[in-house]
Amino acid sequence: MLDRPVTLAAISGAHGVGGEVRLKLFGEGVESLRPHRAFNGGTLTLQKLRDDGKGGAIARFAEVPDRTAAEKLRGTALTVPRASLPPLAQGEYYHVDLIGLPAVSAEGEALGTCIAVENFGAGDVLEIERPAADGKPGKRFMVPMRPEAVPEWSDDRLVIAAAYAAD
Repeated sequence: MLDRPVTLAAISGAHGVGGEVRLKLFGEGVESLRPHRAFNGGTLTLQKLRDDGKGGAIARFAEVPDRTAAEKLRGTALTVPRASLPPLAQGEYYHVDLIGLPAVSAEGEALGTCIAVENFGAGDVLEIERPAADGKPGKRFMVPMRPEAVPEWSDDRLVIAAAYAAD
C-alpha cells in the first residue's frame, strides 16, 4: 500500500506566458506540496511554488518551458508515492488507504468494497459498493466516516455499524 500513488493536486491550466501552471489542491493547502520536489514518478520536478490567494497554487516545473507546454498539462494529476507522506496520528487516515478496503458488518458479514471517499463539507463520506449479483454491478451506499458509523478500521477492513449498512 505504501507504493500506491497519492494525488495531491491537479494542473488546472497555464499561468502567464513563462510556463507556470495553476494548481487545484486536494490536500491541506499549498504547504502539503512543499515537502515534495518530484511528482508523477519523477517526470515533473518542482522548481517554484506559491499560494495563489484563492485556495490554489502557482507552480513552475523544470520540464515546462513555456505557456504551450503548460497548457498541454491541463488536467494532469500530480502524484507522489504513499510512502513519502508524513506518518499519521492515531485515528487519522489518508483517503488512498481506505479505497479498496473490504467493508464488513460488526458480525463479519461482507458488505462490499470502499470505492471512494468524498467530502461534501460536513466530513468524509465513504462510498461502498456491494458485490455484483446476477451479472449486474452491486448497489452502492454511503456511510459517514464517523465513529458511530465506522467504529473500527484497519489496513485490512472497514467495520460498518448495522444501522448504516441496511439496504
